[in-house]
Amino acid sequence: MRKRILSLAAAFAVFGLSGQDLLLECERFDDCGGWMVDSQFREQMGSTYLLAHGLGRPVRDATTRLDVKEGGVYNLFVRTMNWTAAWHAGAGAGRFEIILNGRHAATLPLADSTRAWTWQKAGAVELKAGENSVALHDLDGFDGRCDAICFTKGERVKGERVKGEGIPLSNLQPSTSNLHDLVVCGGGIAGICTAISAARLGLKVALVQDRPVLGGNNSSEVRVHLGAWQNMPPYPRLGDVVAEIGPKAGGNARAAEIYEDDRKMRVVKAEKNITLYLNTQIVACETNGEKRIAAVVGENVVSGERLRFAAPLFADCTGDGTVGFLAGADYRMGREAKSETGEPWAPEKPDMLTMGASVQWYAGKASEKSEFPLCPWMLAFSDESCRAELRGDWDWEAGLGRDQIEEAEYIRDYGLLVAYSDWGFVKNRCSKRAEFADKELQWVAYIAGRRESRRLMGDFILSEKHIQKRDYQIDGTCSSTWTIDLHFPKKREETKFDGEPFRSDSENELIWPYPVPYRCYYSRNVPNLFMAGRDISVTHIALGTTRLMRTHGMMGEVVGMAASICRRYGCDPRGVYTGHLDELKAMMAKGVGDGRVHPPQMYNIQKSLDPRYNDHAKGNFQLK
Repeated sequence: MRKRILSLAAAFAVFGLSGQDLLLECERFDDCGGWMVDSQFREQMGSTYLLAHGLGRPVRDATTRLDVKEGGVYNLFVRTMNWTAAWHAGAGAGRFEIILNGRHAATLPLADSTRAWTWQKAGAVELKAGENSVALHDLDGFDGRCDAICFTKGERVKGERVKGEGIPLSNLQPSTSNLHDLVVCGGGIAGICTAISAARLGLKVALVQDRPVLGGNNSSEVRVHLGAWQNMPPYPRLGDVVAEIGPKAGGNARAAEIYEDDRKMRVVKAEKNITLYLNTQIVACETNGEKRIAAVVGENVVSGERLRFAAPLFADCTGDGTVGFLAGADYRMGREAKSETGEPWAPEKPDMLTMGASVQWYAGKASEKSEFPLCPWMLAFSDESCRAELRGDWDWEAGLGRDQIEEAEYIRDYGLLVAYSDWGFVKNRCSKRAEFADKELQWVAYIAGRRESRRLMGDFILSEKHIQKRDYQIDGTCSSTWTIDLHFPKKREETKFDGEPFRSDSENELIWPYPVPYRCYYSRNVPNLFMAGRDISVTHIALGTTRLMRTHGMMGEVVGMAASICRRYGCDPRGVYTGHLDELKAMMAKGVGDGRVHPPQMYNIQKSLDPRYNDHAKGNFQLK
């Protein structure tokens, strides 16, 4: 049995603490107060941490109790980072205090610290025997972060949180082994629809989501609206499940209720065949010599509880291809060369350029005049380069060309930095600042909306060439209807901004709707792994049209159907194509919707080369 573990260390790290050393994991505080539990970078920095995301207003204290057997003097170490150090030397954003038994103990991060997660020695403190109180007191509301606090008699913390490569999977000791028919990893639109489709067709499904809410980019955490057409030829019933869970209204960076998190949760919980696991990140994978997945291990990002999910079938709906990566699936990142794919838009040489991630935000009218600080750590803007706007939409996009997985926290932080810096300039120095005197920053995403990372390779790799030539395959499923929409960083001549780009442009090519081949939905070298979402088998160019969330949802509906065929005949995903394709087609024609009428989602659908779609959008033609 081959065993592989993702680069996560916090939950697995051995700290070498003595009997007198005391370690507090901040995400497990008794009361997190106004601090956010941020788990999105555990793969890179090794842990879940608390984030003081107050939009420039200090958040409420996080508090906990610490029982001490032996009182006395201890050295205080805090694992934190100076998150603005990459852009500003010296003291930066995110200052906070450690309050011990009601008294100030330390101010972090240290002014001379670097942009790296480290144990920072904060001095000596005295603990009393018995119960002690510990609080994180935010000083500025600008995303201070604290992973862990250690009280030790030693001069250093003996175990740094390092990446966990080589840690035996046997050491994980999962507390439970659950046997299902299908394990769906990822609770975005693709994962939700995969789980619902399979459950309605009789499979016992585990839906494992690493966030506390469902919906992914369409959740209230990220706030990207659904896009592309659904319920269209060649299988008009594909999209029925998307209609059940999709919000009635569209728009990016809007109020939280627009994204209807409760609606998605309600539909999932109504399915008796779905067992939902929230706040559970996939951290390890067991495979045999043929790369067949036997189980995945999930860890609760707050409690640390580990669960082993065993099943004959798995669906990777993580967006980042996490399960496929752990299982050794073939994957690509970046752009293929034109010589490899024959795509007109492809570059001459392959590279690692990807689309970026958006940290969206919005501002609104305050009850009275509202102030916002202009801080030394902020980026320099001018009247020419600032964006005197009330909303940062999709085009506030950072990290184009950076590694969207390994540099994920840097990319998110840069998105935060530019939002705060721009708003600070607009409120304090912009020539239009009088127009913004009664405006306040009301929401900034602390979870970036990612567009592209790993793409898992299947038996068919969809390319721009197939789409342009309308080279329809016999296993076509739901239609991808969006333009080939690729993003590039805006140039300095356009933005008048001298720093790293944070605004993007899109280049678009209209297409005829293209039925995505079923062979794009399963791994070519991991026999029992499905994919749905942005990690399916496409080129970078083709991803420009398949990456829309309504399309992802329909992919999920198809994967759920295919999984039911696999269970019926005891075959792998490839076997559905080679031996049961007609049955899959019949299921796609029938659909798995609940049969009810749901509000139409005629927003964010785009024009098409097929004139019938444009007429249909005007209500003049009924597509069949």
